[in-house]
Amino acid sequence: MIPGLIVSAPRSGSGKTTVTLGLLRAFAEEGLKVQPYKCGPDYIDPAFHKAACGRESFNLDTWAMAPELLAAQLARGGDLALAEGSMGLFDGVAFPGESGSGATADLSALTGWPVVLVLDVSGQAQTVGALAAGMAAFRPGVRIAGVILNRAASPRHERLCRLGVEAAGLPVLGALPRRGDLALPERHLGLVQAAEHPDLEAAIAAYAEFLRAHCDLGAIRAAASSHAAELPAPRAPKPPAQRIALARDEAFSFVYPHLLEAWRAQGAEILPFSPLADEAPPEADLCWLPGGYPELHAGRLAAATRFLGGLRDFATRRPVHGECGGYMVLGEALADAKGERHAMAGLLGLVASYEKRKMHLGYRLATLAAPMPGYEPGARLRGHEFHYSTILAQPDAPLAVVRDAEGATVPETGSRRGLVSGTFLHLIGEAS
Repeated sequence: MIPGLIVSAPRSGSGKTTVTLGLLRAFAEEGLKVQPYKCGPDYIDPAFHKAACGRESFNLDTWAMAPELLAAQLARGGDLALAEGSMGLFDGVAFPGESGSGATADLSALTGWPVVLVLDVSGQAQTVGALAAGMAAFRPGVRIAGVILNRAASPRHERLCRLGVEAAGLPVLGALPRRGDLALPERHLGLVQAAEHPDLEAAIAAYAEFLRAHCDLGAIRAAASSHAAELPAPRAPKPPAQRIALARDEAFSFVYPHLLEAWRAQGAEILPFSPLADEAPPEADLCWLPGGYPELHAGRLAAATRFLGGLRDFATRRPVHGECGGYMVLGEALADAKGERHAMAGLLGLVASYEKRKMHLGYRLATLAAPMPGYEPGARLRGHEFHYSTILAQPDAPLAVVRDAEGATVPETGSRRGLVSGTFLHLIGEAS
């Protein structure tokens, strides 16, 4: 396992992404082969990571990934691994999954990668030292390499914060002045996708320049380390078919890189097509519609007659599967945020609406009650659900019994009709 670092914080919104992207670009420009990772279930940040350093970013999820799958993710080359944490450092679920609770701290303990702690110092001074000291002592086996102070209001403010952190016995690796022009645009599932950013290259270059000016990059790099984690032999997910027609555009972009890589590595052929460009699925053994933002393009999708007709024809001969947004497009109709109803493929009876938004968020464990491409009834799959839609109708046979991370059943069971299946669960891996 290559030496690495994890960028984390006490909470979301502290500046992890800015720091991660700046470090990735700065280290890459120094000639390092930096392998980026994202802790937890996230589709959007990895694309920003790749734009920053030129290498594919992969998810590391201790709740959803079995040790064999984690081992496959960690067995990548490079000079330095840099992982962006999720939420707060110790935030996970109450009941552990395959390899832990999903907390960023689990990954640090597993890999030996120290944590670069980003602290938003707004509204406080020496007290940040107490916060840093508490986090450093909270869990044995998780080492804080140092602190980056973020959003310092003035040189005096920075000096007082430094005093607090240094009194706690931790090094200050950088201090970033408050700047309002470095924020990335967001929408309801997080950041706007990397491909949609109006000038992503300029933004990432600005982050790198900002980090170079205000952080000790040499000290940060020198803090990287790892230990020999006791992981089994790597094993990647098997492909659900030999030739897979995969929807890929602004409406269907949420598919985990580790799945596509594993499918290709085991001989599967991925055939991308664009529903928004009104392309029909190419001839294949399976059509897979990932999640994304169909609600933002519902009118265009409803008018994409070549796509919808081709999809319906495909479903008479070969399996079709949809995840979250893809599931909604397989349904009868999708109502957008204004309540306007748009006819979808009609291959399933699902009717979903964004008119009254309700967040559905969390890990999911699905036990299949019916076949799904690549899996037989009884298979147990781990994944994640994150959407704001409301189910108005779901009349088809349920695809699975689905439970959250605490074991409670959820109503988003997915559906199956003939050769067509769909689920709100984004597949990450198989359960042991």
